[in-house]
Formats: sequence, C-alpha cells, structure tokens
Amino acid sequence: MTERPSHLPERLALLPNAEAAEFLADGLLTGREDVPSIKLNQVTEPLPHSDRRGDLRPVRDLAEDTIAYCRNGGLKATQADAWLAPRLHAALRLTRREAADASFWNYLALGVAPDYVVWRHLSEPKGGKVTKVAADRFRGQYHKQAFARLWWAAELFRDGSDYSPVVTACGNQDILNTALRMSVINHRPTAQAIVRLVAKGVITTGREVNALVGAINASAATLMYDVIAPDAERESRPLLDWIDEAETARQVSRRDLPTGPDEEPTPELSVSTLVDYFTDLFADAPVRGRDVVEAVEGED
Repeated sequence: MTERPSHLPERLALLPNAEAAEFLADGLLTGREDVPSIKLNQVTEPLPHSDRRGDLRPVRDLAEDTIAYCRNGGLKATQADAWLAPRLHAALRLTRREAADASFWNYLALGVAPDYVVWRHLSEPKGGKVTKVAADRFRGQYHKQAFARLWWAAELFRDGSDYSPVVTACGNQDILNTALRMSVINHRPTAQAIVRLVAKGVITTGREVNALVGAINASAATLMYDVIAPDAERESRPLLDWIDEAETARQVSRRDLPTGPDEEPTPELSVSTLVDYFTDLFADAPVRGRDVVEAVEGED
C-alpha cells in the first residue's frame, strides 16, 4: 500500500497540473507504489504567502489522525469525510480565491498525503481484479479531488462559524457527489435547508437525495431562491480576521468541532421557508423505487 512520503518539507507548495500528471502512474493509482517525493518537490512552486497557514506538518498530522480515527473506531473510509472536512477547513484557513487554485490541492494529494488518498478512495478488489483510485482524486475538479471536495463542502455547508451542518452534509455521499457541483448550493439558505431535511429524516436514501437535489436545481431555473429566502449580507472582515488569527491559533481539536469565521449565520426564516418549499418539491419528485415501497406499505 502507498506509504507516507519519504521527503516532507516544512512548507506546503503548489504543484501545477502539468507536473502533477507525471506522477499519476498506475503504481500509485493501484496503491502499489509510493510517490517519488524528492523528485516531486523539485518541480513545485512556493506559496504566495509566508505565514503559518503554509506549514506542512499540521496538514500531514491531520491526514494521519483521520486514518487513525476511522481505524480505531471501526469506521469505513467513507466515514472519514464528515470528520475531516470541518477540521481541514479550519486548519487551512483559506480564502475562496486561494482554494480555487488547483495546484494547491494537487500538492496536498501528491506531496503531503498520497497515502491518505489511496486509503480513502481505493475500493476493495472484486473478482480478483485490480482496482484503481480515479486520477481525479489526486488531480481533478473541486467536487472530485480528495481534499478540495472536503474543503468546499465545509465552506458551502457551514453556517457562519458553525461546522455542524458540514458533518451532516459530508455524512451523506450523495450530497458530496451530486449537490456540491450545483451552483445553487452557493445560496446559503438553500444549502442549510437541504441539510435540515437530511437531519430531520425527511431525506434518507441516496436516491432521495438525488431526486431532491435534481428538483431543487430544476426549480431554480424559474424561481429565484435569493428572493423568497434572502441571505444575510456577508462581510469580508470576519473571514480576514479569522485568517489573521492563524498565526496564534492552536492545533485544530480532534475531539470537538472547530469554530469557523465569526460570520452572520443564515437567517432562520429563510431556511425554514425553503425547508417547507423543498418538502413540497420532494413530495412530487420522482424517486426510483418509491412507488414500489409505497405500494407494499399500502398492502400492509
């Protein structure tokens, strides 16, 4: 199995897409080989800032602790997402502009924790066939790449400083795989309403999540959610202050959820308005297999 890189510098770095592609050989994707870390670090670029947010060790430790958390708790690798996402977001303290740089995530996946990516995304062999990690888990779009998807999920589903909605969202793989890529999730009341429906048990299965998200996305073409459910005015100052505090911040807690930027929470009235609206949407949404279940229950 792919192991921890043998060479870990003190600082994080940027690994451009072209250079990252050279390290995505079958040996790594099948988990049989390690990344040649010395060679990789010879083609990286430095971060544009020199503050503590660029320290490599906290990110590496977090990846290792995530694996240990799952193994010690007898959890599946997929259950790592809900634990890691808020802590990764709080540890990195990035702006959205910084998080949009794919070369940053390339380096985290290949230069810092390729063993984590293999552990998390390599499926069990079936029928004696060799399985591979999809290359886009190392170098891919924000909703696919192993670390970028978790950061963006935490960014889009947190409620101001509260990361608890992130735990709910990342505990459902269909939200990560479907909802995260839809632009409507940038509207905070929409994101919070979806999480609320999952938390309340209105939405339970993957099929139901996909049906709901599809209905929400289709409805957004004719109904402006930000009109019927306006968000609070967001200011940049709380985020910038939170980033500045990284210089003196303690290690992200492994036991308790961290605290995010002290931003205005999503207006409760807007969330409740969309919860009611989405509940009605879901009632009419086509869910594969729902008619069969309802027919069986009717016979009982």
